[in-house]
Amino acid sequence: MATSKTTNTYNRQNWEDADFPILCQTCLGDNPYIRMTKEKYGKECKICSRPFTVFRWCPGARMRFKKTEVCQTCSKLKNVCQTCLLDLEYGLPIQVRDAALKLKDDLPKSDVNKEYYIQNMERELQRSDSGVLTNKLNEPNDLLMRLARTAPYYKRNRPHVCSFWVKGECRRGEECPYRHEKPTDPEDPLADQNIKDRYYGINDPVADKLLKRAAAMPALPPPEDKTITTLYIGNLGNLTEQDIRDHFYQYGEIRSVSLVAKQQCAFVQYTTRAAAETAAEKTFNKLILGGRRLTIKWGRSQGRAGPSINPSLDAYEPVPGLPGTLPELSNNFFNLEPGHIPLPNMPPPPSLIVPPMFGPPPMPPFFFNPPQISAYVPTAASSSTVTGEGTVGAPKTTVHYPSQDPARLGATQLHADRQE
Repeated sequence: MATSKTTNTYNRQNWEDADFPILCQTCLGDNPYIRMTKEKYGKECKICSRPFTVFRWCPGARMRFKKTEVCQTCSKLKNVCQTCLLDLEYGLPIQVRDAALKLKDDLPKSDVNKEYYIQNMERELQRSDSGVLTNKLNEPNDLLMRLARTAPYYKRNRPHVCSFWVKGECRRGEECPYRHEKPTDPEDPLADQNIKDRYYGINDPVADKLLKRAAAMPALPPPEDKTITTLYIGNLGNLTEQDIRDHFYQYGEIRSVSLVAKQQCAFVQYTTRAAAETAAEKTFNKLILGGRRLTIKWGRSQGRAGPSINPSLDAYEPVPGLPGTLPELSNNFFNLEPGHIPLPNMPPPPSLIVPPMFGPPPMPPFFFNPPQISAYVPTAASSSTVTGEGTVGAPKTTVHYPSQDPARLGATQLHADRQE
């Protein structure tokens, strides 16, 4: 039996006698058929130094034995587990919980004041279980809900690292109850944890890591334009306009709800900016309707989008030294349509000049009389052609490429003359 050197040694009425510990699900383990050893007044509490009942058990196979570290009175004051000293509601350190709920630790640090304070608090806890901390924990908190663990973390119950294996002197092999793994870096802040610092919520490296993670989480800052009172809601799925209105009306008076079924999104416009900010804060990255997580963003100001662009163009002065506009197209050598890039007024390059047309090649001698072929008349010689009946046809357009001349189609032209 442990005996304290303080006044609690002579006042056994303050000693704690319990039948079952206050534990979290992680420390209790995944084995439903667990066996515990109970030692009445077996150890002093590491916070209040009062003797209390110590429980010892193994949370599962290949796990280390665990025991209670603080008394139940200190556990109830902070609503924490007697072994790991993490919050029973969210599984977070006390420092993170108090920072989210804005609670201040009023537990005295000196021995005499601490004993007197704990005796009074124990008397109040016996009268009623409700207190300021219980009321605060019942209120939903967004930060705690995002950081809280959704499942037990049984990896925390693993055995410690075998110091003999680290030195290369462990001869147990697989029968060694400790872990044969490389230890963590001694300079890592997580390697230096103190049970009193965790209980009082100061200098806790685990809490500092979680608070940094919370600061790095995405946020939805309100826009600088105070006239914007519209929220964009995406990933609606089969939600209707009435479903959106029924949920968002609780944050303030709604002016209009515009649903875009093709894009699966909607725009909710509030009458006041305060209502829009409240809705964005309460629903960003945590709103689930109809089994779908909705996307919340701020809308854009459409009223000032048009007129705000025109004055900005006149505010800039022209840059000196820039070339002027290109001249309009005068010689359309490539038959470009109006609206293309204009070309300078200059003659075409020699490579684009069409060579003079020549007559068809001489026909090879045939054993029969070949059909009479009309005399070749170059297109460039005259602007009009004479038909077989003697009538003058319409003038043809200027030919720029030999492939555009119908008289140079070769066998196709000959075949056409034979059909005539």
